[in-house]
Amino acid sequence: MSLSNTSKLSYGIGALGKDLACSVVYIYLMFYYTDVVGLSAAFVGSLFLVARIWDAINDPMMGMIVDNTRSRWGKFRPWILIGTVINSVVMVSLFMTHAFEGTWLYVYAAVSYILWGMTYTIMDIPYWSMIPSLSSDKNERESIVVIPRLFASLAWFLMGSFGLKAIEWLGNGDNALGFQRVSMVIAVFFIVSAIVTVLNVRDTVKVEKQAEKIKPRDVMGIIFKNDQLVALIGIVLAFNMAMQLAGGFAIYYFTYAVGNKDLFPVFMMLSGAAEIAGLVLFPKVVQTFSRPTVWKMACAFPVLSCALLLFSGLVMPENHILVGASGAALKLGSGFALALSTVMLADVVDYGEYKNGVRTESVIFSVQTMLVKGASAIAGFLIGIGLTIAGYVPNAVQSESTIFAMRMLMIGIPLVLVCLSFLIYRRYYKLNGEFHKQVMDGLSKEAA
Repeated sequence: MSLSNTSKLSYGIGALGKDLACSVVYIYLMFYYTDVVGLSAAFVGSLFLVARIWDAINDPMMGMIVDNTRSRWGKFRPWILIGTVINSVVMVSLFMTHAFEGTWLYVYAAVSYILWGMTYTIMDIPYWSMIPSLSSDKNERESIVVIPRLFASLAWFLMGSFGLKAIEWLGNGDNALGFQRVSMVIAVFFIVSAIVTVLNVRDTVKVEKQAEKIKPRDVMGIIFKNDQLVALIGIVLAFNMAMQLAGGFAIYYFTYAVGNKDLFPVFMMLSGAAEIAGLVLFPKVVQTFSRPTVWKMACAFPVLSCALLLFSGLVMPENHILVGASGAALKLGSGFALALSTVMLADVVDYGEYKNGVRTESVIFSVQTMLVKGASAIAGFLIGIGLTIAGYVPNAVQSESTIFAMRMLMIGIPLVLVCLSFLIYRRYYKLNGEFHKQVMDGLSKEAA
C-alpha cells in the first residue's frame, strides 16, 4: 500500500523541525563557543570529539531500544515525540552557556553538549528508521526518501542563509541573547513538527522476523556482520566529514581568510538552494543513470566546488558569483548523496535480513545518526585543533600562515575526503543491479 500524500507531507515536516534544531548547532555552535562565549578552539574541538566517542556506544544502544519496543503506537513514534521534547530543552540550554564563568563555564559546556548529542539520538534514530517500514518497493523508496531530505535541506538553507540575521535581530545586536532567543523559537517549532509526524505517519513493523528481543551484546554483531553496512559507514563518513568541515568552517573562512563575512550567507544560500535542487532532481536522475554513476556525480560536484573556491580565493576573493557557484556545486552533489545514501541504508536493512535472518531497522539506522554526529565532531575537532595550531586569534586580523591553514581546512581536506568516499564506494559497495535484485527476490521468497 502506497503512503498517502498527507503522511508524506507530515513526515517531511518532522524533518524540517528536527533539522532546524540540529543545523543551528552544527553551523553555529563552534562559532558561538569561541567568538561569543570565549572558549578556546582546542577545548571545543576536543569536546566535540569526546562526545562523539561516547555516541559510538550510545547510538547503537538507542537503536536496540527502539527495535525492542512494542507498543500500541508502534516502535518508532513514541520515541520521536519523547526525544523531541527532551532535546528541545537541552538545545536551548546549549545557548545559555554564556551565563557561566570560570571553571563552571567549561563544565556546563561539556555536560550540556554531551547531553544534546544523547537526547538528539532518542528522536533521530526512530525518525529515519521508519523509512524501510513505509515501503519495500525500490522505486517508491527512492521517491519517499526525497521528501524528508528536501525538508531537512530547507532547514539548513534557512539557517545558513538567515541564521545570522535572525540572531542579530532577536538579540538587538547582542549575539549571546540572539542565540538564546533563536534556539527558543526553534524549540517550539521542533515540538510542533514532531506532533504532526507522530499523528499522521504510521509504521508497519515486521515482528515475525524477530521473535526474540535484541540484547546489547548483539548490537555490534548486527553492524559488523553486515559487510555492506561496514562499506556504507566508510562511504558516508568520509563524504559527511567533507560537507561538515566545509559548512562548519565557512563562517571562519569568509570572515577571516577572505575578510568579508557578508560572503558567508551568499555561500550558504546558494549551497542550500542547490542541495534542494539536487534532492528534487534525484528521482529523475536515478531513473536515468545507474546508482554508481549518481554517486560519481555526487562526488564530482564537490571537487568542482573546491576548484572554484580556490580560484576565487586566490584571484577574485570577493567575487559573489564565484563564491555562490562554489557553494552551489558543493551542495548539489550533497543533495544527490543525501538521497542516495538514505536509500542505500534502507537497502542495507534488507540485506541484513537476507544475510542474517533478522530485521533490525533502528540498530542499522542508528549508524546514520552516529555518522552525521561523528562527521560533525571530527570536523569540529579538526577546526579547533587546526585553528589553534595555526595561531588563530578571534576578532582580529589573521597572519598569512593562519590564512593558509584556513584554506587547507576549507578546501584541501574536504577535497581529499570526497575522493576517499568515491574510492570506497567503487571498491566495496555491491548492493546495485543484479545483486540487489537477488537480495529482494530472496526476501520475497521467504515471505511467501
